[in-house]
Amino acid sequence: MPFISVTRLRLRSAWHLPRFIWLTIQAQIQVRRSPGYIAADYHRDRNLAFWTKTAWKDEDSMRAFMGSGAHRKAMPVLKEMCDEASGMNWTQESAELPTWQEAHLRLQQGARYVFVLQPSKNQLSGRSDPPRAQR
Repeated sequence: MPFISVTRLRLRSAWHLPRFIWLTIQAQIQVRRSPGYIAADYHRDRNLAFWTKTAWKDEDSMRAFMGSGAHRKAMPVLKEMCDEASGMNWTQESAELPTWQEAHLRLQQGARYVFVLQPSKNQLSGRSDPPRAQR
Protein backbone atom coordinates (compact mmCIF):
# COMPACT_ATOMS: atom_id res chain seq x y z
CA MET A 1 0.00 0.00 0.00
CA PRO A 2 1.34 3.46 -0.84
CA PHE A 3 2.70 5.57 1.97
CA ILE A 4 1.64 9.24 2.07
CA SER A 5 3.55 11.99 3.85
CA VAL A 6 2.37 15.56 4.40
CA THR A 7 4.42 18.37 5.92
CA ARG A 8 3.79 22.02 6.74
CA LEU A 9 6.55 24.48 7.59
CA ARG A 10 6.26 28.17 8.35
CA LEU A 11 9.28 30.45 8.23
CA ARG A 12 9.81 32.87 11.11
CA SER A 13 10.91 35.64 8.78
CA ALA A 14 11.25 36.46 5.09
CA TRP A 15 14.97 36.78 5.79
CA HIS A 16 15.10 32.98 5.75
CA LEU A 17 13.38 32.70 2.37
CA PRO A 18 16.49 32.63 0.10
CA ARG A 19 18.13 29.85 2.10
CA PHE A 20 14.86 27.95 2.40
CA ILE A 21 14.30 28.12 -1.36
CA TRP A 22 17.83 26.83 -2.00
CA LEU A 23 17.34 23.91 0.41
CA THR A 24 13.93 23.16 -1.10
CA ILE A 25 15.28 23.01 -4.65
CA GLN A 26 18.00 20.60 -3.57
CA ALA A 27 15.48 18.37 -1.76
CA GLN A 28 13.11 18.42 -4.77
CA ILE A 29 15.92 17.20 -7.01
CA GLN A 30 16.74 14.47 -4.50
CA VAL A 31 13.15 13.30 -4.09
CA ARG A 32 12.64 12.73 -7.83
CA ARG A 33 15.72 10.47 -7.87
CA SER A 34 14.82 8.53 -4.72
CA PRO A 35 13.93 4.84 -4.93
CA GLY A 36 10.26 4.27 -4.06
CA TYR A 37 9.18 7.84 -4.94
CA ILE A 38 5.79 7.95 -6.67
CA ALA A 39 4.54 11.56 -6.65
CA ALA A 40 4.90 14.93 -4.95
CA ASP A 41 3.17 18.28 -4.82
CA TYR A 42 4.11 21.55 -3.16
CA HIS A 43 2.09 24.55 -2.04
CA ARG A 44 3.39 28.00 -1.12
CA ASP A 45 0.78 29.40 1.23
CA ARG A 46 0.21 32.75 2.88
CA ASN A 47 2.30 33.98 5.81
CA LEU A 48 5.46 32.14 4.73
CA ALA A 49 3.89 28.70 5.12
CA PHE A 50 4.94 25.86 2.82
CA TRP A 51 3.23 22.50 2.36
CA THR A 52 4.46 19.24 0.82
CA LYS A 53 2.71 16.01 0.10
CA THR A 54 4.46 12.94 -1.24
CA ALA A 55 3.52 9.39 -2.14
CA TRP A 56 5.98 6.55 -1.70
CA LYS A 57 6.04 2.82 -2.44
CA ASP A 58 6.39 2.21 1.31
CA GLU A 59 7.50 3.79 4.57
CA ASP A 60 11.07 2.51 4.23
CA SER A 61 11.46 4.43 0.94
CA MET A 62 10.30 7.67 2.56
CA ARG A 63 12.55 7.17 5.60
CA ALA A 64 15.56 6.48 3.37
CA PHE A 65 14.91 9.78 1.56
CA MET A 66 14.52 11.68 4.84
CA GLY A 67 17.72 10.31 6.29
CA SER A 68 20.00 11.05 3.37
CA GLY A 69 21.30 13.70 1.02
CA ALA A 70 19.91 17.21 0.78
CA HIS A 71 16.91 16.44 2.99
CA ARG A 72 19.08 15.23 5.84
CA LYS A 73 21.24 18.37 5.59
CA ALA A 74 18.18 20.64 5.65
CA MET A 75 16.47 19.12 8.70
CA PRO A 76 18.70 20.64 11.44
CA VAL A 77 18.49 24.10 9.84
CA LEU A 78 14.70 24.12 9.85
CA LYS A 79 14.47 24.34 13.63
CA GLU A 80 16.21 27.73 13.37
CA MET A 81 14.31 29.06 10.35
CA CYS A 82 10.79 27.89 11.22
CA ASP A 83 8.34 28.74 13.97
CA GLU A 84 5.90 26.02 12.87
CA ALA A 85 6.78 22.54 11.63
CA SER A 86 4.48 19.54 11.49
CA GLY A 87 3.97 16.34 9.56
CA MET A 88 1.65 13.40 9.20
CA ASN A 89 2.07 10.01 7.52
CA TRP A 90 -0.37 7.26 6.61
CA THR A 91 -0.94 4.38 4.21
CA GLN A 92 -3.83 4.21 1.77
CA GLU A 93 -5.09 2.04 -1.07
CA SER A 94 -4.13 4.37 -3.93
CA ALA A 95 -1.05 6.49 -4.63
CA GLU A 96 -3.27 9.50 -5.31
CA LEU A 97 -2.13 12.50 -3.29
CA PRO A 98 -4.70 14.00 -0.91
CA THR A 99 -6.20 17.43 -1.51
CA TRP A 100 -4.65 20.28 0.48
CA GLN A 101 -7.80 20.44 2.59
CA GLU A 102 -7.53 16.72 3.40
CA ALA A 103 -3.83 17.19 4.20
CA HIS A 104 -4.76 19.93 6.68
CA LEU A 105 -7.49 17.79 8.22
CA ARG A 106 -5.01 14.95 8.71
CA LEU A 107 -2.55 17.35 10.37
CA GLN A 108 -5.28 18.59 12.70
CA GLN A 109 -6.19 15.01 13.63
CA GLY A 110 -2.76 13.76 14.59
CA ALA A 111 0.23 15.72 13.38
CA ARG A 112 3.71 15.17 14.68
CA TYR A 113 5.01 18.60 15.71
CA VAL A 114 8.73 19.02 15.15
CA PHE A 115 10.89 20.94 17.62
CA VAL A 116 11.62 24.54 16.58
CA LEU A 117 13.70 27.03 18.55
CA GLN A 118 11.12 29.84 18.48
CA PRO A 119 7.65 28.25 18.27
CA SER A 120 4.59 30.29 17.33
CA LYS A 121 1.36 30.22 19.34
CA ASN A 122 -0.06 27.78 16.78
CA GLN A 123 2.91 25.44 17.17
CA LEU A 124 2.60 25.53 20.96
CA SER A 125 -1.13 24.80 20.82
CA GLY A 126 -0.84 22.09 18.16
CA ARG A 127 -2.75 24.02 15.51
CA SER A 128 -2.04 25.09 11.95
CA ASP A 129 -3.85 27.48 9.67
CA PRO A 130 -5.71 25.80 6.81
CA PRO A 131 -4.22 26.18 3.35
CA ARG A 132 -5.64 28.88 1.14
CA ALA A 133 -7.40 27.73 -1.97
CA GLN A 134 -5.18 27.04 -4.97
CA ARG A 135 -5.66 29.40 -7.88
